[in-house]
Amino acid sequence: MREDLAAVNVTRTYTLAASNIAIFTFMLFFLYPRFESGRINPVLFQATLIAMGVATFSLVFATLHYYRCSLGGAMNDTDRALHARRADRFWLLGYTTMFLAPSLVLFLVRLRIVASVWLAFWLVYLFFVARYFPRIQTPTKSQ
Repeated sequence: MREDLAAVNVTRTYTLAASNIAIFTFMLFFLYPRFESGRINPVLFQATLIAMGVATFSLVFATLHYYRCSLGGAMNDTDRALHARRADRFWLLGYTTMFLAPSLVLFLVRLRIVASVWLAFWLVYLFFVARYFPRIQTPTKSQ
């Protein structure tokens, strides 16, 4: 992975992580009182917060790996490719769980039809990721 591309990926990934933290805070502010009063499903609420946590931490770890790739001459091409592939995988996990969170929130507020559509979109996304991600991730040094 080129240093300039890695630097751009750092910016994109930490922006997603920051957005995820803002959404997490927003959810707590508006949904926690409903959780406390028992008006929403407590298991689903906690699962949603866990999904947001997994997304945030995966995106932060991706940012760290992309940043390491952007450091320039301190690393050889093989190590840079290894860190870039790790970053790609963390990014994919974070992005995938971040994309799952809206359907969980919609189920929480009992908008089951809309939530089902969002979940269907997420499942289609999973199909495409499983099919195409191995082809688009950072190649190893030997490729």
